Amino acid sequence: MAQTAKNLPVYLEISSKKTFAGALEWPGWARSGRDPEAALAALRDYAPRYAQVLRAAGIDFPEITEDTEFDVVERLEGNATTDFGAPAIPPSRDADPLTASEVDHLSKILNACWRAFDEAVAAAQGKTLRKGPRGGGRELDRIIEHVMGAEHGYLTSVGGEKVRTDGTDTQEEMAALRRAALAALEASAAGQIPATGPRGGERWTARYFARRLAWHTLDHAWEIEDRITTE
Repeated sequence: MAQTAKNLPVYLEISSKKTFAGALEWPGWARSGRDPEAALAALRDYAPRYAQVLRAAGIDFPEITEDTEFDVVERLEGNATTDFGAPAIPPSRDADPLTASEVDHLSKILNACWRAFDEAVAAAQGKTLRKGPRGGGRELDRIIEHVMGAEHGYLTSVGGEKVRTDGTDTQEEMAALRRAALAALEASAAGQIPATGPRGGERWTARYFARRLAWHTLDHAWEIEDRITTE
């Protein structure tokens, strides 16, 4: 049985329209709400789903109960991206160096998130995805395309190797992106990628790269799961 978490460090990213709450030590477990209280409530609500993702991949994750306290260790000022609906500001913890064991742990979390996404996509094949109240929501192929497009961008942000593709084989492109992401995580953690890009822009740290990648993958995996119709 998993050990119960009594105190869990989290951070808040707060903008004028939206707040994200993220578990500091568990990339991918981050949810939003209209204000800090709503974001923290959403984070707690999604604990079982996040636990299922990690435990299905054999990753030890603590039991989150009603008695688990969320300790807000940092409050960050969000921006227009936060307002739009995506986390955009790295917590200060993400500037810390990574040990080899931590790189391995983050790699396992990323693989668990990718597995959850793939399973959601497989479950949605041949089914209709429920539209929003105003008819909004991407079709399955567009979600896949969006997720891969974001991963190309994330690789650029961390300074990883670009993935060249002719766009004809989605499965191969996705596999290549994932291999490149794991390689970039390891290279960034080892200091093999300069902290600034060729034009002087600050690159993402290895920790933040893993955090954003895991969040985006799970966010859309759960979107697909929630929108599959039962008809």
